[in-house]
Amino acid sequence: MRFRILCVGDVVGKPGCRVLSQGLPALKEEHELDCVIANVENAAGGSGLTENLHGKIRRYGVDVMTMGDHVYRRAEIIPVLERSSCILRPANLPPEAPGKTMVVHETKEGQRVAVITLMGRLFMKPAVDCPYRTVDRLLESLDDEIKMIVVEMHAEATSEKISMGWHLDGRVSLVFGTHTHVTTADERVLPRGTGYITDLGMTGPHDGVLGRNKDRVLKSFIAATPTPFSVAEGDLRLHGIVATLDAGTGRCLHIERVAYTLDEAVPGPDADAARDSVIASGEHG
Repeated sequence: MRFRILCVGDVVGKPGCRVLSQGLPALKEEHELDCVIANVENAAGGSGLTENLHGKIRRYGVDVMTMGDHVYRRAEIIPVLERSSCILRPANLPPEAPGKTMVVHETKEGQRVAVITLMGRLFMKPAVDCPYRTVDRLLESLDDEIKMIVVEMHAEATSEKISMGWHLDGRVSLVFGTHTHVTTADERVLPRGTGYITDLGMTGPHDGVLGRNKDRVLKSFIAATPTPFSVAEGDLRLHGIVATLDAGTGRCLHIERVAYTLDEAVPGPDADAARDSVIASGEHG
């Protein structure tokens, strides 16, 4: 039996939530999805997650929500992390850190998929354990009957993400990277059957810099003065991948990049040309 998972790149601010809410129904219908996983650590104003947004994103149709280095940016999310069965924090944070290190999502048909999130150490927070040893321990603790396993590597360095893909090839179904907000074009099925991509990209406004207002980012770079970054607003896109798994063995059969673009996010007289360009590039809107 084939099992299709949509993995959505970092959802940024209100614009990211908007395109997520409108894009998911279209992608679910097109790809006949069984499970949706999304990184939501930037959903609240560009950094962190609130209890209210947790509920909204769940209602949008996201089955499992992952967090990264901004997991505790909003204190109100801590009780949600402790009680919710559909959200998890990086597993290699200290053992005392609130939240679940692994979530097992079960569909209405009784199919189960385990989801693990790890955080890289290069150019990231130093107080995290080794992600490789951490994931090894979690896999050893997992029920042998669970064949489908998805691992997110939330990291800055591409080398750490690629290394994790090779480390887990043949042991999990899928490894995807997040955090950099830029989609990579290296999706593939590794030799032992693990689907892999270095970064899913970003779900949110693409008329800025990694989802932030471009004018403020430019001012920070050019003037070298501290400038508060606000979330950008236009060119809303959902980026991610759809992976087709063999539910019996857990092997990845196929992986492809997908995108959904809101037509109304392309204003002005060039809107039709812009939409044609989006369709030609393989994005769906």
